[in-house]
Amino acid sequence: MPIRKAEFKCSSERISQVPKDELRDIAFIGRSNVGKSSLINMLTGHKGLAKVSGTPGKTRLINHFKINDSWYLVDLPGYGYARTSKTARDEFAKIILDYVLRCDKLFYLFVLVDSRLDPQKIDLRFIEMLGHEGIPFGIIFTKADKLSAAQLKRSLDAWNRTLAQQWETLPQMFVTSSSDARGREQVINYIESILEIVE
Repeated sequence: MPIRKAEFKCSSERISQVPKDELRDIAFIGRSNVGKSSLINMLTGHKGLAKVSGTPGKTRLINHFKINDSWYLVDLPGYGYARTSKTARDEFAKIILDYVLRCDKLFYLFVLVDSRLDPQKIDLRFIEMLGHEGIPFGIIFTKADKLSAAQLKRSLDAWNRTLAQQWETLPQMFVTSSSDARGREQVINYIESILEIVE
């Protein structure tokens, strides 16, 4: 699926503000500083579409980007560490949970994890919640260019072993790098395939 058009639609503080049309939301979420904005820019081929920051927790709103006038790519606030007050972090958590659990537009969710790290408790808790709630999701491993092939394999093996303790069928997984566009076609083609199923 070539991405011919990608444009910012709106930022929302609550789910009552998200677009009211029939287009489906494909959302991206992960721990703060996992490389979400860089990944979104890489996938869409628009360098400045999502704001990239070295400050964890920069995305604080639900950001909708209209893709090819046919679906929305949604940039969600990061969970976990953010250089803000506890009250603000609690608000971010409410924004995330309201959207993920209550927004009818959400069609599929990609959970981003840093491929350099062992499975983190906060990621595993979030993924477990998605399973309990029946939210369709896949996992995107970011920053794969920072690892050797052997290190990357060890990381993926660790994730597979950990998830296999909870899941009979493992979720879809994708390995990406925003610096060399690794995994771009796989992620975009997968989005195209799941959107086609319901059309």
